[in-house]
This record gives sequence, C-alpha cells and structure tokens, in this order.
Amino acid sequence: MDPLVFLVLCLSCLLLLSLWKQNSGKGNLPPGPTPLPVIGNILQLDLKNISKSLSNLSKVYGPVFTVYFGMKPTVVLHGYEAVKEALIDLGEDFSGRGSFAVAEKVNKGFGIVFSNGKRWKEMRRFSLMTLRNFGMGKRSIEDRVQEEARCLVEELRKTNASPCDPTFILGCAPCNVICSIIFQNRFDYKDQNFLNLLECFNENVRILSSAWIQVCNTFPVFLDYFPGSHNKLFKNVDFLRTYVMKKARKHQASLDINNPRDFIDCFLIKMEQEKHNPQLEFTFENLATTVTDLFGAGTETTSTTLRYALLLLLKHPEVTAKVQEEIDRVVGRHRSPCMQDKSRMPYTDAMVHEVQRYIDLIPTNLPHSVTRDVKFRNYLIPKGTTVLASLTSVLHSDKEFPNPEVFDPGHFLDESGNFKKNDFFMAFSAGKRICVGEGLARMELFLFLTAILQNFTLKSVVNPKDIDTTAVANGFASVPPPYELCFMPV
Repeated sequence: MDPLVFLVLCLSCLLLLSLWKQNSGKGNLPPGPTPLPVIGNILQLDLKNISKSLSNLSKVYGPVFTVYFGMKPTVVLHGYEAVKEALIDLGEDFSGRGSFAVAEKVNKGFGIVFSNGKRWKEMRRFSLMTLRNFGMGKRSIEDRVQEEARCLVEELRKTNASPCDPTFILGCAPCNVICSIIFQNRFDYKDQNFLNLLECFNENVRILSSAWIQVCNTFPVFLDYFPGSHNKLFKNVDFLRTYVMKKARKHQASLDINNPRDFIDCFLIKMEQEKHNPQLEFTFENLATTVTDLFGAGTETTSTTLRYALLLLLKHPEVTAKVQEEIDRVVGRHRSPCMQDKSRMPYTDAMVHEVQRYIDLIPTNLPHSVTRDVKFRNYLIPKGTTVLASLTSVLHSDKEFPNPEVFDPGHFLDESGNFKKNDFFMAFSAGKRICVGEGLARMELFLFLTAILQNFTLKSVVNPKDIDTTAVANGFASVPPPYELCFMPV
C-alpha cells in the first residue's frame, strides 16, 4: 500500500474514533461548545488563563457546562450556587480526584492530593489525625509559628533596609513550620539544602502554571515523547522524593515506637502495625508521596500568598497604614502577635481574607471527579468524569463582592467595622477535598504578616501607582510578578 494512502487511512480512522468516543461518552452531559475531533475545545481556551476562558463560556452556556480537553469531557461548575451544590451538598459524589496527567505520571496514584478511593481516604484520615497530634490547630503549633515569625523578622533585619526580592525569605518561614512537623527540625535560612528544596517548589509552581503544562494535561503523550519544562518538573520531584526517602531511612534506623518524634515516625509505626494487611496502603512509596504532598502544599501556597500580600500592601499604602495602626493599638511593640489578638483586629483579619480572595491562588481548583453516575441539575454525569469548580467565579463574584477586581478589605467588614464571615470565601476549596492544612495556613498568614508589619515599614522601589499586581501566570496557580522592596525597621 502506498505510504501516503496508509497515512490518510490511519488519520481518518483516528478522527472517526475520536468522534465516536466524544459522542458515545456524552450521555446526558451539560451543553457546551462543539468539540473538534481529537483536540476538543482547546482552540477556544486561552491556555495562559483557563479560568478567564471558562468565565466567558459560562456567559453563553450557564453555570454548568461541558468542555473537551482533547477527547476527554470535563464538566465545569461556575458560580457559588453550582460549586456549593456539588462540592458541599453532594460532597461524597464529587469527592474523586479528576484527570491531571502530569500529576498522575509523577504520583502514580499515591499520596494524598492526587489519590482516589480507599487509598485517598486512608491517607487523608491518617494525615489529619497525625497533624492534629503534632499540634495543628492547637497552642503548641502556634508557639512554633510565633518562633518562626521571630526568625523571619530577624532575617528581614539582615537586609539592612536595602532593596531585596522577598521570594526565598518568605518561603523559608512556612517551609520551616511544616519541616518541624514532618522532620522534627527546622533549617537555617542560609542552608543550601534548604534553599535547593525551596527552589524546586518555586520552580514547580511556575512550570505547573504554564500554558505548556495545560497542553501536556490535554495530550499526555507529550509527557513521554516531547522535550519541555515538564522534564524539569519530573527531575525536581525526584530530587524532593529522594530527600524525603533519605530522611525516612534515617528515621527508621533510630525509631522508637513508643515515642514518635514527627510525622515520618508516625507513618513508619503505622507501616509496622499494618505490615500483614493484604490491602496495605502504608508503604514507602505512599510515605514518600504523602510527605512530598504535605511538604509542597504546606510551603508554596502559603509563601506565594505572603509574597502576593506584600505586593498588594505596597500598592495600597492606605491599607498598610490601617493595619499597622491596629497592630500598634492591640498588640503594641513589646510582644509577639498571637491568635487571640485576631478577634480584636477585624481590619487585619479582613485584609488577610481579602488578599486570598483577590489573588485567587488556585483559580480552577484541583480537578474533581464524580465517584458514581450522578444526576445533577437534570444532567447525568457518568462515573469518573472530571469536574472543574471555578473558584474564580466564587471569589470574584460581583453579586457578593462589589467591585470584585478591586483590592478592598471592606469586602469582609460590616457597617460597624466588624469582621464578617462569608460563605463565598473558598480560598481553600470546599467539601471533602478541602485543604488539609487550612488551619495551619490561616494561622501562618495572620501571624507572619502581623509580625512583619509590627516591625517594618514596607517601602516600594517604584511609585506605588506604578506597581502592577497582575499575575504573570494563571494556570495551576496565580503567580505574582517578581518585585523588590525595602524592609525599613520601625
């Protein structure tokens, strides 16, 4: 057969197969733009800002619609009502982890963030219980965060009020807190191993938020056969996992079953207790992935939020002045801020919430999937279908937040200036897959930011009016633009 004819036949068969799969898989899925064979709706999406594309499509197709990433249908939930109905009211049905090809290749279904079913439930339950046993949500962890806040302030003093990029300094603090829980020790801020770990986390978030990774998630074949930044991401994950495994082996050699020192010890003890279980989930592979998940999630999300917060405070000196006035009045200068102060600092509390709302850190959430065939608003979503919940549509709802594109702590204050809770605040997601470390992250953001503003005046190296706070990447996460500032001791 002529090679050209053979190639045309193969391509025709591929197109027909694609059309058949797309049509046969539809069932009674919500409406959406008509997908093209093989590539789906990829040409109708801005891969640098998927969230914005989904918002535009919702204006045409409503709060629940279907888009095709390649040949896979994905149901999109847009707006508070649809997101709440799925993730909270029908939480169990929407508790699966959806398709995310890059993570699937890296994690192979292990760990806590990208696992499913029984394994996910066991890893999440164990992790939550162990983190609580080591103080998460208690006074003991607050002491650790306060101590780290003091170390952070001392490190910022060493900049001598000179212009500096705060990226790595702000990464050190939350990373040390999670390190103290997982590894029982913290690092010096100049430790090269520590800085290497932080660089891996920082680089991975940038790579995951790139348009290229959106392409790879849509067409997983690229991960195996094409060059690109995904290979650097894989290399970074291998480095992190190797580091964790070295720590685990050292822990194993000095393990005292009756006196666990940290998260790794607890996991090793559980491995020993469960070793005869034929459905064993507590393995070294799950240990390495779970610890890397907690390590990454506990470091990069908080440090990125802190970095974005300082940029917004530079841009809005009037907000900074109000926060510092409240700190002076409630805390003063002669003791460290504590969580008890928060109830008497409504403006500062509102500022922290507004930072998280405004930056919209994980715009489309991590992908969910349905764990069974689900009837949802007169549609039938087949088991295993990926679901994207647009957190942007909730956090930037113009029905709930007047001028949602404006940074304004008043979004979380009532007429009397008291802090007001808001159900639309889903910065940590919602439902069964809500962030495991939410309590710790909230504590860190409040205590680190108040400690910084208690001790320093933030000075921009450019006119505040010229500061651009637009994210430089909006894929997996919203990444703030690079900047410098001066920490002027008060």
